[in-house]
Amino acid sequence: MPRPSGRHALRWAAAAGMAAVGAGVVLGELAAGLLSPSVSPVTAVGGVVIDAVPPGVKDWAIAVFGTADKLALLGGMALVIATLAAVAGILEWRRRFAGQAVIVVFGLAGLGAVLGRAGASATAVAAPLLAAVLGVGLLRWLIRRLGQWQDDARVGLPHDDTWAGQRPEGAGRRRFLTSLAGTALLSGAGGLIASSLRGAADAVAGVRSKLALPAPASAAPEIPAGAELGVANVAPLVTPNKDFYRIDTALRVPLVDPGGWRLTVTGMVDHEVELDFQALLAKPLTERHITIACVSNEVGGDLIGNARWLGWPVRELLAQAGPQLDADMVLSRSADGWTAGTPLEVLTDNRDALLAVGMNGEPLPLEHGFPVRLVVPGLYGYVSATKWVTELKVTRFADDVGYWTPRGWSERGPIKTSSRIDVPRGGRSVKAGTVTFAGVAWAQHRGVGKVELRVNRGDWKPAELAPAISADTWRQWKLGLPLGPGQYEVQVRATDLSGAPQVEESAPVAPSGATGYHTVTVDVKS
Repeated sequence: MPRPSGRHALRWAAAAGMAAVGAGVVLGELAAGLLSPSVSPVTAVGGVVIDAVPPGVKDWAIAVFGTADKLALLGGMALVIATLAAVAGILEWRRRFAGQAVIVVFGLAGLGAVLGRAGASATAVAAPLLAAVLGVGLLRWLIRRLGQWQDDARVGLPHDDTWAGQRPEGAGRRRFLTSLAGTALLSGAGGLIASSLRGAADAVAGVRSKLALPAPASAAPEIPAGAELGVANVAPLVTPNKDFYRIDTALRVPLVDPGGWRLTVTGMVDHEVELDFQALLAKPLTERHITIACVSNEVGGDLIGNARWLGWPVRELLAQAGPQLDADMVLSRSADGWTAGTPLEVLTDNRDALLAVGMNGEPLPLEHGFPVRLVVPGLYGYVSATKWVTELKVTRFADDVGYWTPRGWSERGPIKTSSRIDVPRGGRSVKAGTVTFAGVAWAQHRGVGKVELRVNRGDWKPAELAPAISADTWRQWKLGLPLGPGQYEVQVRATDLSGAPQVEESAPVAPSGATGYHTVTVDVKS
């Protein structure tokens, strides 16, 4: 019979390690699904990774993977876990307890990650502990079975080709392979159950689906006639919820029951205020179209969207608390512990900064902050758009910082005037004649005054600018250009209503948002 020795044995030991650790990870996720739906070992470790990696790595991940960055991180984590599991199996084969020690160490790391996450309950600690215990037990059991296979081979018939086809199947070999396959199948089945075990998520989603939002006391102004230019493949004026970009640090969407949600206003205030969800819905709500953007949006990127938001003006809540004169910042905190530092002035002036409960006529989607989030016109999301918000701490920039500021991003984050060519896409071939260029431009809370195009660095030509919903939303534009056969470089720029043009100099997204003209190259065919 085949003897599991040398490299052959090491391969089987590595497989045993991967099967054992895989089963442990699955059990941890199953336990978390039952005991701590918002925090699991995998999401906790992933959160630690997100917090620890340098800002440049985050920028690279968003630039390469876009809104699939979390899926890419999970894939990378799976690869790392599989590699470490294989190493644990090999170490355990070579020396008893060595591989088990590796699993214990990473189990403790998972426990530390869970304990460090906001929203972790006392029951959350059970998941990484159970994962480690099962992983250790299965690894020892599988390595013992592998050893029995080796023992059977040593006392069996000679390992010689002359005996090929005559040796009986070894009991040890059968036991090991059956155990390995059974563990792998158990992991696969458990994984399917874990992925479908959404009791808490289903409960919150059920509450959301039955929630009837009140009518706004101040309805959104009517969208002006002609605000949608009707050019195919240009971003719609109002972004559907399902297409709205999502960038945050939460690997698993926090599950917040609106019945237990509370928002507290603390810090440098005359009176601390606490607000529950029903009290918020009873307030005179405001409905407005507001375009929000991520600071990681590259020139020409799609990490931006426009929606009709329903909420209560933040300035009214802060007025109840009475901010002290020397306060200049509000540190908002999410249910998962994420924070943003927003200038106090933009939350108390006349702009429509909202504690939003609705998005495009329905309650906020879970992934966009249900039940309550912040929406602030004119600021990038990293300093304003806190989802699943639970606290507003009135403070000072000199005393507190949000999540991203100590990681190298600017303190206040005003959105920069920008524009984008949606059609034709760069690198596409078009027919000679009048070629229609179209796209969107934005200068939130200042408003877009004009959009211009130039071809091959020539003179700027004014585009047709669609009517604006408000100064807080983007605007569509289009321009037909007569182009003969050849290749053309086409650039776009916007100018805000104050007359300040879009910055031409190219700059990366860090530390305060990308600048430069969106440029496409078009191949015109006869």
